[in-house]
Amino acid sequence: MKKIFAEFKSFALRGNVIDLAVGVIIGAALSQVVTSLVADVIMPPVGWLIDGVNFSDLKWVLKAAEPGPDGVVIPAVTLNYGHFLQTIFDFLIVAVVIFLVIRLVNRLRPQRQEKPAPPKSAEVALLEEIRDLLKKER
Repeated sequence: MKKIFAEFKSFALRGNVIDLAVGVIIGAALSQVVTSLVADVIMPPVGWLIDGVNFSDLKWVLKAAEPGPDGVVIPAVTLNYGHFLQTIFDFLIVAVVIFLVIRLVNRLRPQRQEKPAPPKSAEVALLEEIRDLLKKER
C-alpha cells in the first residue's frame, strides 16, 4: 500500500500534472468569460441585425404541448437548434481566443537558437567519403 501511495505521490507532484491542473482551471474560467462575451456582448447585436431574434429561443416544435388525461400539461417536444447555434458560436470564439493567446505567447517566448552541429570526427568524415565513393561507383 505504501508503494502505491508513493507512486501516486510521485505522479501527482510531477510538474506536468500540476501544469495540466492549472490549465484546466484557467480554461474553465476562460470558458465562462467567453460564454458571457458571446451571450451578452456579441449575440444581442447579431440578434438585433436579424430583426431581434434571440438565438437561444429558436426552435422547431415537433409536437405542441397538450393537456394529458389527468389534466397535467404534457410539455411540447422541440428541437432547440438556437441553443445549438449559440454553442457553436461559443466554440468558435473560444477557438479564436485560444489561437490568439497561443500566438501571442509564441511571439513573446524567446526564440530558440539552434546550436551548431558539433564538428565531425575524422572517422565520421572518412566513413562519409567512403559512402559517397560507393554511391558514385553504382
